[in-house]
Amino acid sequence: MKKLLLLPLLLLSLSACNMGADSPRGFSLPEGNAETGRQVFIAQQCVDCHSVDGIDLPGAEREGKDLNIVLGGNSPRVRTYAELVTSIINPSHRVSNFHVKVGVDEDGNSLMRNYNDVLTVTELIDLVAFLQPQFKVAPYYYTRYPTIH
Repeated sequence: MKKLLLLPLLLLSLSACNMGADSPRGFSLPEGNAETGRQVFIAQQCVDCHSVDGIDLPGAEREGKDLNIVLGGNSPRVRTYAELVTSIINPSHRVSNFHVKVGVDEDGNSLMRNYNDVLTVTELIDLVAFLQPQFKVAPYYYTRYPTIH
């Protein structure tokens, strides 16, 4: 009986997450051009602080650079389009635990420069189109326990 009462409450709470003026519901940008996004990544000097897993980019030589935050590669979960857009326009919104020690100031804010008045919307869309396919969801490996015979 308790389970039947919990189900409507769970459904109500989940639907409430998608309401309100600040909800991401309905957010959508047009499809971008990944090759143009690659050029934006280089032109905006993102290579000064970032590398992209498995991709050689001009200007990405790490010699003498203090910071190298790798984008792409295996991830334990899907990196959504909205997360990548947010990471670019508001990099301090959510800093990964891995980058807390190297990519932030003493207050925990991202060291990434603000590109909001630099990038056009089209450049942002293309940049995300370049970056999103670089993230691969790593398979989850279950712990193997010995079987007792």
